Amino acid sequence: MTAKKKDIWRGNVRDAALSILLEVSRNQAYSNLLLTRTMKTYAIKDQDKPLLTNLTYGTLQNRLTLDYYLEPFIKGKLDDWVRELLRMSLYQIVYLTKIPPHAAVNEAVEIAKRRGHKGTTGLVNGVLRSVLRQGVRSIEEETDEIKRLALETSHPEWLIRRWIDQYGMKDTTEMAHANNVPPTNTARINTVQTTIEKALHQLKSEGAKVEMGKVVPEAVYCHSGNIANTYTYTKGWLTVQDESSMLPVYALDLHPGMKVLDMCAAPGGKTTQIAEHMADTGEVHAHDLHEHKLELIEENAERLGLKSIWTSSGDSRELNYTYEPDTFDRILVDAPCSGLGVIRRKPEIKYNKTEADLESLTKIQSELLETAWSLVKPGGKIVYSTCTVDKTENDGVVLQFLERHPEAVKLVPEFFEKAGLATSNGMLQVLPQHFGSDGFFAAALQKPESTD
Repeated sequence: MTAKKKDIWRGNVRDAALSILLEVSRNQAYSNLLLTRTMKTYAIKDQDKPLLTNLTYGTLQNRLTLDYYLEPFIKGKLDDWVRELLRMSLYQIVYLTKIPPHAAVNEAVEIAKRRGHKGTTGLVNGVLRSVLRQGVRSIEEETDEIKRLALETSHPEWLIRRWIDQYGMKDTTEMAHANNVPPTNTARINTVQTTIEKALHQLKSEGAKVEMGKVVPEAVYCHSGNIANTYTYTKGWLTVQDESSMLPVYALDLHPGMKVLDMCAAPGGKTTQIAEHMADTGEVHAHDLHEHKLELIEENAERLGLKSIWTSSGDSRELNYTYEPDTFDRILVDAPCSGLGVIRRKPEIKYNKTEADLESLTKIQSELLETAWSLVKPGGKIVYSTCTVDKTENDGVVLQFLERHPEAVKLVPEFFEKAGLATSNGMLQVLPQHFGSDGFFAAALQKPESTD
């Protein structure tokens, strides 16, 4: 049943959500980027945007669980758009108590009529009405503890097993459940342009419900609306950023006037944070592999009123051809990674990654770290960070580096110790359940003053 070519069904939330789900599954696109674009394309009204977000993330977050529920009702192969429509409709029936089940079925039938050919409507209607009559089977029918956890949290079984090996059953269970909790709207206050007190006062005057972050002094949580739509944001007092991703910059131990390199900088959250921590003095050299992403860094810097940032593109593993050895006081290697710490924001990640992907990334991560080591000054510091929770990409990369460079000194940043965040091996590993933030890793290394 191939889907008909059709005009965009402007204003229809469920059809818009289906379009996002299809693009995610077909092209491995990121749901968070598609949401904003689709809201404009489909002319979704402001009051309907929360439902579109809920349908998109909820269906993605629970995909494997929904498939488990659907399996007894489906015979034969389904076209991808039909399967996504059934998943989205079942998500409403099972998880969204404020939507009447029959309304969810009727909406699905209307979409099937519009998108499908003869027989599609009957199939969708039949499957969903059978679900209403019979109900879905219990996950408790699965007797294997690991498989049951994978099903109830909708994580691939290989990933659950890998995390159990790395963290144990308790932490894995908490992390898998935390990954399905919507993230908090979080921002960083730009202390170059304002004070924490002034920014909070301004946000509250705009009607925003805000509170301070749990770890980082300039982090702020916004519990109403979109913080990026506030005047406080527009005037350059805020940067949207998760609290745990602010931590690596604290590990850099920055001082005014330093020369700093951010090797994998786009979209510029940590780059601008570095500039702010140095009171917009010194030099911040921001590099990224993709030239078009430099605009994001430059736009952020301009909005925030920061003048100390310089951008350029290219493979950061080859920056030792651009700069002389021992050039930088500080280097941030916020390396490309599997992203398994940001599943709450990009739930499709847990389905798109494989164990082979994780292993292949360590080569790139190690090469970036080697380049950084050649470019940092004697006495200078490097922070290696990722937004993953996988120990192979995190501790593994750092420990292998230390084996290759026994002269390197592994530091335990004072901020990590004060906040009680340092791990037993002196590194930082935030898990999503720790303080409701993204999973994040950081390790600080120092080149000795003399290598003699």
